[in-house]
Amino acid sequence: MIRTRFAPSPTGFLHVGGLRTALYNYLYARKNNGTFVLRIEDTDQKRYVEGAVESLLKTLQQVGLEYDEGPHKEGKFGPYVQSKRTDLYREHAQKLLEEGMAYRCFCTAERLEQMREKQTAAKQAPMYDRACINLSEQEITDKLKAGEPHVIRQKIPHGRKLQFKDLVRGVVNFNTSTIDDQVLIKSDNFPTYHLANVVDDHMMEITHVIRGEEWLPSTPKHILLYESFGWTQPEFAHIPLLLNKDKSKLSKRQGDVSVESYLEKGYIKEAIINFIALLGWHPGSGNEQEIFSLNELIREFSIEKVHKAGAIFDPEKLDWFNWRWKKKIYHEKLAALAHETDPEAEITYTQKGDPVFKFYHQNNEKIFTQKRAELLLEMCKQHLTPKASPNEKILLVMEDKIIKDPASFEEETRFFHQINDYDPALLINEKMKVDGETAKLALKEGLAALEAMTVEDCENMQKIQESLLKVVEKLGIKNGQLLWPMRVALSGEQYSPGVFELIWVLGKDKSVNRLKAGINKLV
Repeated sequence: MIRTRFAPSPTGFLHVGGLRTALYNYLYARKNNGTFVLRIEDTDQKRYVEGAVESLLKTLQQVGLEYDEGPHKEGKFGPYVQSKRTDLYREHAQKLLEEGMAYRCFCTAERLEQMREKQTAAKQAPMYDRACINLSEQEITDKLKAGEPHVIRQKIPHGRKLQFKDLVRGVVNFNTSTIDDQVLIKSDNFPTYHLANVVDDHMMEITHVIRGEEWLPSTPKHILLYESFGWTQPEFAHIPLLLNKDKSKLSKRQGDVSVESYLEKGYIKEAIINFIALLGWHPGSGNEQEIFSLNELIREFSIEKVHKAGAIFDPEKLDWFNWRWKKKIYHEKLAALAHETDPEAEITYTQKGDPVFKFYHQNNEKIFTQKRAELLLEMCKQHLTPKASPNEKILLVMEDKIIKDPASFEEETRFFHQINDYDPALLINEKMKVDGETAKLALKEGLAALEAMTVEDCENMQKIQESLLKVVEKLGIKNGQLLWPMRVALSGEQYSPGVFELIWVLGKDKSVNRLKAGINKLV
């Protein structure tokens, strides 16, 4: 059974690079019906930050990465916090000492610093010079009795060519002569990452180690430890670095790198996960999809499709994902509200992904439920297009007029259902050069044009517009001289939607009747 792990150190907030490592381990485990383990590697007590573990657990939960085993989800391989497993590491270090695969080093910090300075001056790669590798048993005993601080180092077998297959990078070769004798147990009696990591991965039966490429140079040390203990090594996959736009390594000195920061700024988990997943991975040629849910990522993910080259972390691209996901979630909520309003509502989508709603149960004009108003007001807000019933049309054409909530809908749109007994003087507009005669002519010619149209024509706003603009051209007047008196006659209001919209909403018969009533007011 496949078992992966995410093993962060509690040294602060969760870095976006750490989240990507966690995500790839999570996706690989889920894709293969495996187990995703969370292990806290807190053996470096100097770098430990109070509250970092709690912050980490909260952040993973917020972005939807649920682990199967780990802190507060104890399995048979716990505890999952390394500071609670220190006896285990010391036991294994002792075994290496007994087998001659490790040795005690009593070199002081001052001596080590002088050694590195000399090597650097000689243009040599800094490596421990093995000054303590041949200490006699008596020398070691005397130093231990004297209480001299010391570390335990891994004895690297020099002169070997080490080869392993990386699931991302292919075959990788190392010459062991270039590998330093790594410290396994520090002078404070705590293990280093290298020993604890290998012991835990074996004891927790981890089958695949997916981690950042910065750990690639440490892999031969780990492989040699597996060999020393006689254990089977896991599969390794080293994923590419995250880079700034200038191709430098992503760091907090150049901007936000913590997942918590992006969550606090309002970025939603779906967008963050989608964006992070594509930093170094894509399903492959022929697949142009960019928007992936977590379940879709699980279905599509493959270690073989992880890139070798570094991935650019572009905050503007994250902004785009956030916008797309907010829109997608909004549409899903809108669709749910549509079905709640009318269980038989049909929802299709435009090429841009915007929903188009078709309702089979038309509402009576005098009955407009709160739910229906909520739905349609939301649709207007987002410039979405339903197959409109009369009340739905009203909401669409009233978009520019302030309708604060569904409760005010009836009051704001009353004139669509029942026209007020308006003052005939409202049909006149001196600024637009509309006097009584012009108004009467406009209403009569507008009425004639409308009567010549079919009922279906009056359902098409473009045809309404084309027909009335021909009247303007025929009479040789300005648009406003025709449209002002027609709009007042159709609405009975000084301010209302335009003539084309009013006819589209009211329909042919109601529009004809209102224009006739307007003409009568001027007689």
